[in-house]
This record gives sequence, C-alpha cells and structure tokens, in this order.
Amino acid sequence: MSFLLLTAILLLGSEVSAFFPDCVNGPLNNNTVCDTSASPLSRATALISLFTIAEKINNTGSTSPGVPRLGLPPYQWWQEALHGVASSPGVNFSGSGDYSYATSFPQPILMGAAFDDALITDVATIVSTEARAFNNANRTGLDFWTPNINPFKDPRWGRGQETPGEDAFHLSSYVHALIDGLQGGYDPKYKRIVATCKHFAGYDLETWNGNFRYQFDAQMQTQDMVEYYMPPFQSCARDSNVGAFMCSYNAVNGVPTCADPYLLQNILREHWGWTNEQQWVVSDCDAIQNIYLPHEWASSREQAVAAALNAGTDINCGTYYQNHLPAAFDQGLFNESTLDRALIRQYSSLIRLGYFDPPESQPYRQYNFTDVNTPEAQQLAYKAAVEGITLLKNDGLLPLSLSSVSSIALIGDWANATQQMQGNYYGQPPYLHSPLYAAQQLNVTVNYAQGIGGQGDPTTNNWLPVWKAAEASDFIIFAGGIDNSVESEGNDRISIAWTGAQLDMIGQLALYGKPMIVLQMGGGQIDSSPLVNNPNISALLWGGYPGQDGGVALFDIITGKVAPAGRLPITQYPASYIHEVPMTDMALRPGPNNPGRTYKWYNGTAVFEFGSGLHYTNFTAQIKSSIQQSYNISTLLAKCNASNEKYMDRCSFLPSALEVAISNIGSVSSDYVTLLFLTGSFGPAPYPKKSLVAYQRLFSISPQSIGTANLNLTLGSLARVDEQGNKVLYPGDYALMVDIQPMVMVNFTLVGEPAVLDEWPQPPTNRKGSGVEGLEGYFVGGYGSDVAQETMS
Repeated sequence: MSFLLLTAILLLGSEVSAFFPDCVNGPLNNNTVCDTSASPLSRATALISLFTIAEKINNTGSTSPGVPRLGLPPYQWWQEALHGVASSPGVNFSGSGDYSYATSFPQPILMGAAFDDALITDVATIVSTEARAFNNANRTGLDFWTPNINPFKDPRWGRGQETPGEDAFHLSSYVHALIDGLQGGYDPKYKRIVATCKHFAGYDLETWNGNFRYQFDAQMQTQDMVEYYMPPFQSCARDSNVGAFMCSYNAVNGVPTCADPYLLQNILREHWGWTNEQQWVVSDCDAIQNIYLPHEWASSREQAVAAALNAGTDINCGTYYQNHLPAAFDQGLFNESTLDRALIRQYSSLIRLGYFDPPESQPYRQYNFTDVNTPEAQQLAYKAAVEGITLLKNDGLLPLSLSSVSSIALIGDWANATQQMQGNYYGQPPYLHSPLYAAQQLNVTVNYAQGIGGQGDPTTNNWLPVWKAAEASDFIIFAGGIDNSVESEGNDRISIAWTGAQLDMIGQLALYGKPMIVLQMGGGQIDSSPLVNNPNISALLWGGYPGQDGGVALFDIITGKVAPAGRLPITQYPASYIHEVPMTDMALRPGPNNPGRTYKWYNGTAVFEFGSGLHYTNFTAQIKSSIQQSYNISTLLAKCNASNEKYMDRCSFLPSALEVAISNIGSVSSDYVTLLFLTGSFGPAPYPKKSLVAYQRLFSISPQSIGTANLNLTLGSLARVDEQGNKVLYPGDYALMVDIQPMVMVNFTLVGEPAVLDEWPQPPTNRKGSGVEGLEGYFVGGYGSDVAQETMS
C-alpha cells in the first residue's frame, strides 16, 4: 500500500490505528529519527535538518501541517485534560458507542480539598491512560495543556476552579503528584502523555473593572513572586520534569511573559535546570499576537514574533508565527538556529512519547476503549468527590438517619445539576448523577423544585413549586451557590455574596422550622455567614464541582454512608472583601487598599479559614517524634552538603519523618487530613500568621483507634524569602502546629548566622517595550490598575 493511500485511509477512518510516522516503509525510514538506539536529541535534530525554512515556519503553530514530502503527518498540539479527557481542538469524541465518553473527575478545586496526593496520582494515571486509548484510535494527540497551577489568591478569579487552591506549598505538592500520573513517572523511557504547566506566570485575572488578561501588567515585588507565584512552577520544572510550559497572556513587571527571556530562559531553564530534556514552551492562545497589541511591547508584528521566539516560546497557539515569522526572518530579527531549537524541542518531546517507535516496543500503544471508564475509574471519580466534599456547619443533624425521614424537599438550581457538576474544561462523561438522581435512589419521597431560574434571575415566577415541595416534606435540602455562568475563563466574579434571590429563598425555607441542609456549590467561595448564623439551618456542605458521580457522593455523605473529611483549600472571605482590595493588586502582605491575601496574610476575620472542615467524630493529636529545643544552622547545612542533594531547600530537616498520632475519640469511623503549619518570629517582618509545610490524609480511623501521619520537613519548609527573592534559613523562634486550631504544638529555635539556600537571579533593569506608533496611551487599564503601580513605587 502506498504511503499516500495509507495516509488517506488513516485520516478518514476513526476505527483504525492512530496516525504515526511510518518508520518502516516511509520516506524517513533511513533517517536517524527512526533509529530507536539514538538519543531523542540526535533523532529530532536529524529530522529538523531535512526541513526547508518554509517547512520549519509552517510547523511553529499549535496546528502543525507536518511535512508531507517526508511522510511526517500533521499534528495537533492542543489537547485538554484538566479533570479528564476534555473537548478541545485535538480531541474527537464520537457521537455514540466507543470513544463517545471519558471519565469526568471533579474539578481540581474539589480534588485539592481532599489533600490526598496519592489520589491525585491515581486520577492522573486514569486520565493519561484514557488519553492514550483515544490517541491509539486517532482521536487525540499526545500533548495536553494541563494543569492550571496558578495560585488562587483572589476569590473573584473566574478560573480559580481549575486550580487546587490558594496555598503555594499545597499546589507544589499536588502538581508533583499529578505529573507523576500524567507522564508515567518523572523520567520514564516512554511518557504516557506530555503535561503542560500553565500559566507562567502571575496569571489570575480574566476581566475585571476594565482590566483584561490580554493587556494586564501584573506588577509584583520579587519577594512575592518567589514566595507565592513561582513555587508551583518550580515544582513542575525542577522537581517533576514536566514536558511543557505555557506562558501567559499578561505581562509581569512590564514584560509580556511570552517575550520575556528572564522568565523563560534565566529562571525556567537555567535556574530551575529545566534542560534535562528538550522541553518546550507554548503560548497561551494568541498571547504572541498580544505582544504587539494590546501590550505594545513590540513596535511591529515582526518584532513581536521574533521577541517571543528568541525568548524561548517554541510553539504559537494560533497563527501569528506562521504569518509573520517569514518577514521577521527576512529582516534578520532571529537566526535559523533559534527556529531549529524550537522545532527540535517539539519533536524531541514526541520521540519521548514513542511517536516514531514500533508500537510493539511501547507500553501504551496497546490501550483501547476497554481501558476507558473502567469500573476502577468510576469508583475513583466517586472517591475523588467524596474525599473533597467539605462539611462547614453541623448542629448534630448529620449524618441523617433515613429511618426518621419519609420525604425530602430538594430545591435549587443545583438540585438537578448534571453538566454543571463538571465545571469548565470538560469532556463527554459516561453519565452525570445529579443530586436529584441520588436522592431518588433512597427509600424516601423526593419533592423537587428548581425555584431559582439561574444566577442572574431575580424573578419569583418559579417560586410557587418551592413552597409546595417544602410543605409536603419533613426535611429540606437547598442546593445552590455559583456555577460557570458567573465564574469561568474570561469571566471574573464581581461579588462573593450569595445572590439576593437565593438568600431570600433560603431564609424563607428556614422559616418552616424543618431540619434543613444547604449545599454550597461552585469553585470560588461565597460568604455563607448568613447561613452559619441562622439557627434554623442545621448543616452546610461545600461540594465544588464534583464530577460525574457528584450527586451520589453528596448524598452518601449526608446519609452517613461515608464520613466527610475534606478541608477548604481556599479562604472564605466576608462579602465586603471585594470593597477592600482590587483584583489588580498582586501584593500578598497587608498594605494600603489591601487587607492581605490568603490565610497567611489576611488581617480580617475569615468566614471560614483555609483548612476548615468538620467531621462526624472528634480527633486529638500527639507529636510522637522527638524535637530538639535548638538547632544550629551551620550543622544543618553541613548535613545537607553531605547528602549530595543538588538543591539545599530539598534537604531533610529532621533525621526522619515527623510522626503525628491522630486519635479518633468519637464513635464514627472517619478519614482525617493532618495539616502541619509552621509559625514563629524569624526572617523579615512582617511574619506570616502561619504556613502550611506538610500534610497527609489518613484513612478510615476507627472509633477509639489511632492513625499515624508521617510528615516530611525540609530546610525549605523553614526558609523565608528576602526582598531580593533569596530563600534564607534564619535564626529565630519556630513552632509546629497540627490543624488550623492547633491540637498540639511544639517549639524550637534555630541559632547561628542566616544562610542562603537558593539565590534568586535578579531581573535585568530598564526593560521597556518600544510601543506602537500612533497608539500611545490607547490601551489603558480600568479601575484599580493604578493601585498595582503604586505598590511597586
């Protein structure tokens, strides 16, 4: 069969094998790229040497045409898999039958609430297995632009639901576990898929008060950058060997990230050593166009594409490279060797995925649809939802005994939620079990009424069925909150309060005096203090976006089939917070027009703290490990140097893991999330209230039994960041605390001279864009944009 005929058949038929280069009979069979004994770098270099300059430029976009004369097929770099294989340009779901669905896990914000890194690895392994099965059926590529690992610092951010939460350490640990599952280890011979950490860096604004992500300049102090915005990306690059990064729409301190060699070269590749392989950077979609307008960093389109390519952005999501690199090349704005570097990085990555290798020599080329949404995957999707759901209030009503209930009123616009449960970046699930579905599986009468017509509906036309349902029932559940209609990509929230209509309806339902539960749904938190303070509301559960089995998970917790143990991965602020700080202010510490951000620095009173979460039982804690009263910094460094650890912040602080005994002193078997915080007076003032330094979820601790958490502490756990961004071990007074309201605390001191664990590369000075003639002052930020500038002055 001729190569062209084979190509046509593969492109037309979705039921045949995936479309890979033919290294046996194709034009490349004698090229080094097909030599499996050669290194990926040598193989990719040999392939790119065959391209003409026009073919090189044609393949710089996310939709690559390949090189037909070489038998190199087209390739789509853009696939999504935030919490399951998701609809995106490179993913093709069939209308029915095989490959018409994939497992839909909860959104990361809810999985983050589980504080269970092993769960995250298991979920990621299922996602990458299903991605490989789709790829083998020619229904997806091998590169997935996930995870979103920007910290969720402002409750209004529309994409906060895509992240595991607000704490930089938590995100760093979560993403380390995730990449292990997505890529099949940190240095495998063949990767399952290539993951992409995004959005690098300082990205957490969509559109707010006339400020747009496409032109926003995130002004931040170096101290805040290193302490908060960078750790998850360091975990991706330095500690997890992720295959790809995505640079963001925004600028950081005046420079668009996709055109910033300080970020993409000095920090990412050099400082973090992200050069073990030929990993690549992709722009967020059309972020390269934005370098020209509206950022006005480059004075011409040719200079914009050259600036991005030279800085280290290897793939353009979009078409700006293909359109404008030819003229930029003619003008001598970049060298052909720079173009080669970008393409070699891309194809070296595909080589590590087995793209050019015989299928029989690879572990993942045999997967098919029988590996999609298996019983194990279904159980894991349920488990991920159960582990994350968080109990915020309970007057003793829960767990609900069904023997005392004959009828339930299930009310609200989340009561019969189906697709809502997936959040954004979702695919086609095998099923969506709503709260109504789950309630109907119980041996009770269910009286359902939606009532509220949606987030923006203030009308009461649909309210009459609500009162009928409440009157006919001896128990009331209201399921509401927020959803993608108010929080999503491109859509920041303007309020963090319950809507007036929802709060009115909840208040009226509470007046019936019947036992009542509220399910607070959605990714970002909303101020639930009116519900907490209402004595007629017995219980409050936060359910996030719980995925394909979310309704069942919620009702299994309500009825006590499983016990809740989730912890809020974000702070729930009072509704007035939106009046106190603009979204554009990137500062963490309290200051003018800023009460502080996250649990570390907020100087107000949170409705619910980061880490909040109740149980159906009670626990006590005891630290079993021996902690010295004092440690000498020079002695700690000497032990670190003797360990031959390349990065000093990863050296162990204690000889072994800190053992914490957790005793269940109640009557219900339950999981328990052990959160270990550090506090004290050391390093530069002001001091954070506390910092999460370790966590571990313990499972099914029986009544009157003990579980033991083994928590690893490093020198980096104790370090602070100075104004230049250096991580420093300081002398001073330290304390370790278990849980948000400390159940146990141990104190110690560090003595000696401060020691730098990591020296941060300083940014170049006077980095200014050239502007676009005739458009000076045209693109300006809206209200609040000047506050960020003031904080930097």
